[in-house]
Order: sequence, then structure tokens, then C-alpha cells
Amino acid sequence: MRIPHGKGLELTYCANIHPGETLDEAEENLRTHAVAVKRRVAPDAPMGVGLRLSAGAAQTLAEDPARLDRFHGLLEERDLYAFTINGFPYGAFHRQRVKDEVYKPDWRDDKRRIYTEQLATILARLLPDGAEGSISTSPLSYKPWLRERNLRDEALRRGAEQLADVAFRLFEERERTGRLIHVGMEPEPDCLIENTAETVSFFKEWLWRHGAERLKRERGLGGAQAEEVLREHIRVCYDTCHFAVEFESPPAALAAFEAAGVLLSKIQISAALRVPLDEPGSATRRALADALEPFAESTYLHQVVARSADGTLHRYRDLPDALPALPADPAEEWRIHYHVPVFIDRFPHFRSTQEDIAATLAQALRDDSCPHLEIETYTWEVLPEPLKTDVVSSIAREYAWVADCLERIA
Repeated sequence: MRIPHGKGLELTYCANIHPGETLDEAEENLRTHAVAVKRRVAPDAPMGVGLRLSAGAAQTLAEDPARLDRFHGLLEERDLYAFTINGFPYGAFHRQRVKDEVYKPDWRDDKRRIYTEQLATILARLLPDGAEGSISTSPLSYKPWLRERNLRDEALRRGAEQLADVAFRLFEERERTGRLIHVGMEPEPDCLIENTAETVSFFKEWLWRHGAERLKRERGLGGAQAEEVLREHIRVCYDTCHFAVEFESPPAALAAFEAAGVLLSKIQISAALRVPLDEPGSATRRALADALEPFAESTYLHQVVARSADGTLHRYRDLPDALPALPADPAEEWRIHYHVPVFIDRFPHFRSTQEDIAATLAQALRDDSCPHLEIETYTWEVLPEPLKTDVVSSIAREYAWVADCLERIA
């Protein structure tokens, strides 16, 4: 839905919430779930949707103009429109083990570039007149696959070149149609780009250097134009859960991006688990471990970052790996990459990072720095039983909380 603030904001929820990998399943999710959500949150106005299309579904749509036209018609008939796509999960994302498979293929593989370009083709057809589009994507690769420095450098270089090719494709689209589409890299714990410093470093040292050289060499652009194409079309998707798990300050992170000239593509609104370990009145560590056990599920990767009193960070690859270490961990707080409902601040023995969402939105609205907001709690099916509720009602509650937060900020 459109939110009148500054240049105007678009707010939606991400359809990766709904299981479904085929194009038929994606269309059925729009007919049922998206329409039901619209009745609750925007009954009298068009509602934007955040699409999620698997690689197979994207290929079908991108290569079949008639099917893409019908997909566009499906949206229009139901007073829906698309302005953003989650292009992070390439393959299956529900009801089977995902874990680190979500990062495959990474940006070293042509399949990731082709998939992203197909999503751009689709979005260019679906975008309403005058709207800009965004596509979120993975942060290049996953660090545990790249133990040696030379492997990481090669992944950074290759990723910069692949993203430069995507940027040129988006540049051509804008020259031809006037439609602006940008790709937002989404930093995530344990990935090749996981925090503010690594993100800024990639843009400065790799994308704007090696990527620009590729555009000059392969596409004949001048140096200044090559860098401008990259700055405009390759941006950051700021996931509030991911940056909170890294113990990043939202105002400081967003200020660092602005100072470096790195633009935001969209903000994904999501909350992580925050577990103070030794606060007065807090539960024993054994009780905390027991309370966290239901969150150690087998579908998604739930990275844990522990912060000690001196500010040092220690990382666990996944929550099941971390729980046995909890009784003896010297940290004062854990943060866990588990997307919990954004409208919940307190759990019986721990809290969420809801405050980071509010701080991020406040800074972004003050700076008028980001066109798209996307609610992204995709864990409804795997939440512990006491937190599971009807998904449409839950999404509506998330919209209501975000709308109230934005109103308070304004």
C-alpha cells in the first residue's frame, strides 16, 4: 500500500510466507492469501504485493510473454500490483530442509545472474506506471564455503562482475522504457557480506572498481557513467533482523551507507530473538536453553551471535549448535536469526529486536532514503506451537503494528 511520506513509500508483505514453488502455486497464493490479506488491510485501495518466485516459476514467466500477461491480469483483476520481488531463495523454501542451501547458487554461478535477470524482466512488465521496482538478492556467498582468503576474494570479484552485468541490463531497461529497477544485496550473518563494514567495503573496493572496469571493457561505458549505473541499480536490502543479530546500530549503519554513497533498495521489516543472559531477574541459563529449544527447528538456518561485556562477538553457525554452549558461554547477550512476529516484543524468557525496527524506520523516514518497505516474517509454519495463529490474521497484525509505528514516527 502507498504511504504518503516524503516522495512516498510502498509497504507490503513478502509472499515467501506462503509455501509454493511452482507458478501455479504462486498464482493460487495470490488468489487466496493475498486477496484475504487485502480485505483486512486495504479493502478500498489497491494493495502492493511482494512477490516471491522460484527459479522454475520465474523462467516460465520470463520466457512466455502470454503467460506473463495473464499473470499481470490476475493481479489487476484483484486490485493488486507488484513493485518488489524477493529474489534471495532460488529453489525450495518451505516444508523441507533449507538451511545453507538457501545460498545456492551463489553469485559465482551464472544461474544466480540469469535468475535475477529473469525476475527483472517480469517486474518490468508488472510495475505500475511511475513506480520503481526492487529485487532483493543473496549477499554473494556463504563464508563457511570459502575458508581461504583467495576463495573469498575470487567470490567478491566474480560477484562484482556478475552484478555489473545485471546493472547494465537494468540500465538498458530504463533507457528503453523509463522504468527504474534496482537490485538490493541483503547482508546476512555468516554470509560473505554480513554487516555494514563488509557491505561498504564490497561496494567501494569491488563493485565500483572491478564492476565498473567490466562495464567499461565489455559495454563501452565511460568511467563516470559505469560507476553511476552501478550506484543506481545495485543497492542494499536492509533486513532489520539481520542487522540486529549483528548488534548493529540502525542509525549508525544507515548513516554509514549514506556517507559512502550506497543507496537503499528496500527495507525488510523483521525481528530477531534477543536473549539477555545475566540481567537481574532473568531466568537461569538452563531455563533459557529449555525455552529456546522449540526454536531450534530443522528447516531454516538460525545463526547466533553472542556479545560479551567488552563488545567482542562470538558466532555459532546454527541454534542447535549453540544451545549446548549456553550454560558456559561468557557472553552477556545472544541474538538469534529467527524471524519472529514483528508485533511481539516480549516472550516469557527473552525479547525480540522490535526496537531496532522502529529505529530503522525512524531514520529512513527522516532521511527519505528508501522507497520500499516489506514485512518479512516467513517462519509461521515452524514457530513454536503457542505462537502459531491463522496466517492471514497474523499478517494483518503485522501491518497494523508497522502502520502504528510509522504514524508514531511521523
